Amino acid sequence: MTDGLQTIVYPVTDLVKAKALYGALFGAEPTADTPHYVGYAVAGQDIGLDPNGHAAKGMTGPIGYWQVDDINKRIAALVEAGAEVREEPRDVGGGKLIATVIDADDNVIGLLQP
Repeated sequence: MTDGLQTIVYPVTDLVKAKALYGALFGAEPTADTPHYVGYAVAGQDIGLDPNGHAAKGMTGPIGYWQVDDINKRIAALVEAGAEVREEPRDVGGGKLIATVIDADDNVIGLLQP
């Protein structure tokens, strides 16, 4: 089961400039602010800026992360339905797991287990 699209992560090359721009857009200060990730809570959604998204993770644009109860079970169901695992589940802090799969058209689907 999915609890909806809860998180969107944007790859950025200049975190300082991106933080200024998105801060102006949201009219808010970040809820998480580290050299590796800046996050905002906006209108019930988490919006992240990832300075390693392009180079280290191969992100070509924003990725929406669908919140799921059991990330491994959901990945198995998606693979059975034709998806391919792009990034295996990994802990991004506090026990929160993220992973990505791609569909037959190379669209990236993000999964997040709180």
